Amino acid sequence: MNPFKAIIVCHILLLFLACGSGNTDPSLLFEIQLEGNKTDFQQHETVGIALKNKKGKAITLVAYTIDGKALEVTGNKITFDLPTLGNKTLKATVNYEENSAEISKEIKILAPNPPALYSYEIINEYPHDSKAYTQGLEFHEGVLYESTGKKGRSSLRKVAFKTGEVLKQIDLDNSQFGEGITIMNDKIYQLTWQNGIGFVYDLEKFEKINSFQYGESKEGWGLCHDEDKIYKSDGTEKIWFLNPETLAEEGHIEIVTNKSVFNMANELEYVDGKIYANVYQKPSMMIIDAQSGAIEGVINFGGLKEKVTQHKDLDVLNGVAYHPERKTFFVTGKNWDKMFEVRFIKK
Repeated sequence: MNPFKAIIVCHILLLFLACGSGNTDPSLLFEIQLEGNKTDFQQHETVGIALKNKKGKAITLVAYTIDGKALEVTGNKITFDLPTLGNKTLKATVNYEENSAEISKEIKILAPNPPALYSYEIINEYPHDSKAYTQGLEFHEGVLYESTGKKGRSSLRKVAFKTGEVLKQIDLDNSQFGEGITIMNDKIYQLTWQNGIGFVYDLEKFEKINSFQYGESKEGWGLCHDEDKIYKSDGTEKIWFLNPETLAEEGHIEIVTNKSVFNMANELEYVDGKIYANVYQKPSMMIIDAQSGAIEGVINFGGLKEKVTQHKDLDVLNGVAYHPERKTFFVTGKNWDKMFEVRFIKK
């Protein structure tokens, strides 16, 4: 090679290395180490933490955060006092030698206690349309509203619960698969499953007035609401918060037990700070803390399906509605000919 060209190549190489030296991958310099090399922790658990300094850098400051919340280090320990649970990213901001770097570690924050176990007591039985593939139930001023699924059979219904009579019905397009509903601010909100669209109805006129698109939640499963927001399940571990005016997703919680993250919430009902959620394809229901996502209870509905007429289209338990005046829950299933008014009994 021409000596002059060799000098140029060397200078270019040195310049490249020099420019790249300030962009060193932080994970090559530092690593977050947690006591016992664990990645799963309980809410409120205190654990030892350290920063491994791989290259012997002169560190001036280390600050830890999760979800933007600063974690105080006391005696080389941190406490996971977090309001929400599930999959989390523990971040460390490191100041060193007039530089700053951010590194992270993926962890899970789980419920502090195992779920309580419940059985059920049947108070009353009522007729239910055995051709209704029930996806959502909700009471409003003593009247039952129901959403049904299956393409070509999906509908929104207003039902006299004591007789099972369908008072009004709006059928969905044959291409749409109806899912959960909830009623808020004189409007009925209804999901579809994989169509990526939901509908808004005028409660009094019982007619469609609007539609909305999903955001990050790709599917529609269940709906419920508190005083401020709508909760939406989507078949994952997440329950999303929807703005009732814009229907935009504005955050989420993740569903967890004391041992793992859980992803089977289907139809939803909100009562006094708790979300009651059917477990997909199981004869059971979860009681979820609506703030943290912790599964605080599990209701076993074993044997209930055997109390309805058995036929070839009979499917799983699905549908939960709370009657605030009677202070009882109503449950049914897909293509069941009965709906049950029940109380829960803690074991």
